[in-house]
Amino acid sequence: MKTIACLLSALSLLAFTSCAAMKSKSQTDTLSSNTLKWRVSQTVELPYLSYFPQDYDSKSGKTWPLMLFLHGAGERGTNVQRVAIHGPLSLVKKGTNFPFIIIAPLCPAKKVWQSENLLRLLDHTQAKFAVDPGRVYVTGLSMGGYGTWHLVVDHPERFAAAAPICGGDSLISVLLAKSYETNRLAELRQVGIWAFHGAKDPTVPPEESERMINLLKKVGCEDVKLTLYPEAQHNSWAQTYTNPELYEWLLRHERKPSAASRR
Repeated sequence: MKTIACLLSALSLLAFTSCAAMKSKSQTDTLSSNTLKWRVSQTVELPYLSYFPQDYDSKSGKTWPLMLFLHGAGERGTNVQRVAIHGPLSLVKKGTNFPFIIIAPLCPAKKVWQSENLLRLLDHTQAKFAVDPGRVYVTGLSMGGYGTWHLVVDHPERFAAAAPICGGDSLISVLLAKSYETNRLAELRQVGIWAFHGAKDPTVPPEESERMINLLKKVGCEDVKLTLYPEAQHNSWAQTYTNPELYEWLLRHERKPSAASRR
């Protein structure tokens, strides 16, 4: 009886193993590799306001620093004049003269900043105007702060410095730069970054800026810092853009353009 029991047990194990192998093979056979391919064709318009220093002369041979300004979510739409509600262009309307060319695009309603579109605008601006390619800066507030972070982390070779205000970004961008893209990390380490945030911001938590600055320091970026305004809420840009030190800090940053930034 013991021999018969052992034989039945062996046959059961063999049947189970055979069934498992057949099931595994069957499941593998049901997996197939596929590709979905399509072509996208579209026409994109990006309205923008521009400002030029009083002594700007495109024929003089002199080149000028360029500031790209990204507005917040509240200014989106079809009226390009809204990009001057806050930020540097609001000060220009009050009589402030800046030593920068300033380009301020308008984000369409219900959209967020797209880096590809902004890079195209930079290419257009640098080809059309007398821009110093080693002194290109980007700054923005709220949604524009997020756009600034995203643009400079993904395309650091295009900028000498950045000033994101009450914004943030996905940490994965920096982590990927550290882990897989050593050239991009090297470029990122050359960019000066000065972030600003209100400590009492109820819309975008100050931790958004803190974690970005802390992570950049961890991956070897030295020229990065954060200013937290103890009593400021979301509109920390009001204190930031009226501070002359911001513009002096930007102008101290210059980089030798890489091949990518000379396109």
